[in-house]
Amino acid sequence: MRRGTADLPILLVEDKDSLRTMLRHALEAQGHTVVEARDQPEAEAALQASRPAVVLSDLRLPEGDGFGVLRASKEFDADIPVIVMTAFGSIQDAVAAMKEGALDFLAKPVDPDHLLLMVERALAQRRLSTENLLLKEELAQRRGAPQIVGDDPKLKQVSVALHRAAATDTTVLLEGESGTGKELFARTLHALSPRADGPFVAINCAAIPETLLETELFGHEKGAFTGAANRKPGKFELAHRGTLFLDEIGDLPIALQAKILRALEEKRFERVGGTVPIQVDVRVVAATNRNLKAAVAARQYREDLYFRLSVFPITIPPLRDRPHDISTLTRYFIERFCRDLNKKPLVLSPAAEQELQQYAWPGNVRELQNCIERSVILTEGDTILPRHLNLSFRGAVPVQETDDAGPWSQIDLSGTLGDATRRVVAQVERRKIERTLKDANGDVGRTAEQLQISYKALLSKMKEHGIVGQV
Repeated sequence: MRRGTADLPILLVEDKDSLRTMLRHALEAQGHTVVEARDQPEAEAALQASRPAVVLSDLRLPEGDGFGVLRASKEFDADIPVIVMTAFGSIQDAVAAMKEGALDFLAKPVDPDHLLLMVERALAQRRLSTENLLLKEELAQRRGAPQIVGDDPKLKQVSVALHRAAATDTTVLLEGESGTGKELFARTLHALSPRADGPFVAINCAAIPETLLETELFGHEKGAFTGAANRKPGKFELAHRGTLFLDEIGDLPIALQAKILRALEEKRFERVGGTVPIQVDVRVVAATNRNLKAAVAARQYREDLYFRLSVFPITIPPLRDRPHDISTLTRYFIERFCRDLNKKPLVLSPAAEQELQQYAWPGNVRELQNCIERSVILTEGDTILPRHLNLSFRGAVPVQETDDAGPWSQIDLSGTLGDATRRVVAQVERRKIERTLKDANGDVGRTAEQLQISYKALLSKMKEHGIVGQV
C-alpha cells in the first residue's frame, strides 16, 4: 500500500540557483520537505530515491526538459501531480504539457502565494487518489474479491499496476509462468473495476480443441454444422458488460487470431453460421506463459494482435523470485485447508519449513498450494513434517546401487517410479538441447531442425529447463 502524502517530499526541478532557493524557502516555510534537481537526469534519479508527492519542474532545462521530467514522473507513478513552470511567452508549451498529463502550469516570474495554493491543490488531488484506491480495495473485499497473498515488493508493484488498470477499459496482458495465479489476478482486476457487478467469463484457449474453440468464443447458429441443434451464445456474448478472460492466449490458433483481433477492435462479431453482427461491451484480460514477442518474431503469432493485447502488460513474478512469500503463503494455505477439511490447527516443523524454502517451486504458487493441501490431509498429529511434504523428487541424496562404478551412481532413483522417470527424462532433454544449441552457436531455429521438433515446442522446453538461446 502506498504511503500517505504527508511524509512525501516535493521534487523541485529548476536550473537557476536563485529561483530554486527562493521556491524552496517558500515551500519549507509551509512545512514541506523539498528535494532539488537542476536537470532531467537529476530529476529522474530523485524520483527513484525520494518518491515525491508532487513534482514542480521548469520546462526549459540545461539537460533534457520539463516534458522529459513529466513523462518520467508519470512512468514512475501515474498518479503523481506535475506542475510545470514556463516563461510568460511560452504559454503554448505549458498547454502542451497539460495535454500530456501535467496538472497545471505557473507563468514566470513565479508568485510564491500562487505556487503554494497550486501545491496544496496538487496534494489534495494526490490524497483523493490514495483514498479512492483504499475505498476500491475495501469495496472489492466486501464483494468477495480474490485475496492476493504476499508482501514481496515485486508483488506489490503488480498490485499497484492492477489498480491502475482496473479504473480503465484497457486490454490487459498478464504474463507469467504456469502456476503464478494469472486467473486470480484477472479476477482481482475485474473485482476492482467498474464492471465488478457484471459477469467474469474465463476460457482457456489451450484446453479446447481448435475445431471447437471458435464456437466457444463466438457461439453458433442453429444448423451451423452437424450437431448444432440450437443456437448457442459464445463467451464474448456471455461476458457482455463484464470481463472476458482469455487464458493461454499464446496458444490461440493462427486461423482464429484475425477474428479475435477484429472482435477486440470493433467489439463486434458474427456467430459461426451467422450473418448478423453482434455488438458487445466487453473488457478483455488475456494471459500467457509464453514469450509472445518470440512467437511474433517466428511468425507464429500476429504482430497486430500482440500489440492490441499488450496495451497494458503486467508481469507476475515466479515464486522463486519472491522467496519471503513462501512462508506467508504456506501459513495461509495451512489455515485455509485446516478450516476446509475440519481439522484442528497444524504447525509446520522447522525442518519442513527449511525444505519448503530450499525447493525451487517450478509449478509456482499452484504447486505450493497442492503440496500444502496434501500435507494437511496426510498429517495425523499436530505438526507437518518433511515426509508429509513429499518433496523427495526435488533432488534427494542419490541412492547408491551395487554397481556404483557405473552411470547409475549419478542418477537419483529415490521416490516413486514416476518421480525417477521424470527426473531422468528431464535431465536427458536438458543436456541434449544444451549440446545441440551449442553446436548450432545458440541458433534456436537450427537447433529445432536438428532435434526434429517444432520451433514452438523447443521454445517451451527451453523455458521449462531455463535454457537461454538466440530466439
